[in-house]
Amino acid sequence: MGHEAAPLLIAYDGSKLSRVAVRRSAELFAGRPAVLATVWEPGLAAVSMGQPDALGMTTVPPDPATVQAVDRLQREHASTVAAEGAELARSLGLAAEPQAVPDEVDVADTLIDIARQRDAAVVVVGSHGISGLRSRLLGRVSRKLIEHCERPVLVIRAGSER
Repeated sequence: MGHEAAPLLIAYDGSKLSRVAVRRSAELFAGRPAVLATVWEPGLAAVSMGQPDALGMTTVPPDPATVQAVDRLQREHASTVAAEGAELARSLGLAAEPQAVPDEVDVADTLIDIARQRDAAVVVVGSHGISGLRSRLLGRVSRKLIEHCERPVLVIRAGSER
């Protein structure tokens, strides 16, 4: 794929910061194709829904039907969020398409895989620009992308909105 046709990969979760990242991407890369990726995590219901047994000693696994229903709802929500992000990007002049993707390892690795598969020109991600312990928890995705993605990574920090 030629460099001019290579899409932007914009990580989009529907937050104010991810909307700012879409706006800044449209300013910097006007008219480019873009993929708005929303990553969702399957199987969370299996981890978070286990209840203690009657004696409070062991955890009773959740009902598989419940886990499937929660996964379906998460997938549908991620698809809606990605579609909303793509619509925002299109309204700003990007040729955008949504992509909701299940997280198989972690969010950063999933984004790196998408960037590789789509031959992305750049990966755009928001970061709150915080320090200390909170940065270890909340800045993990942008940090891992910077350290491990072979594509250029553009980090849009909170406060960079115009």
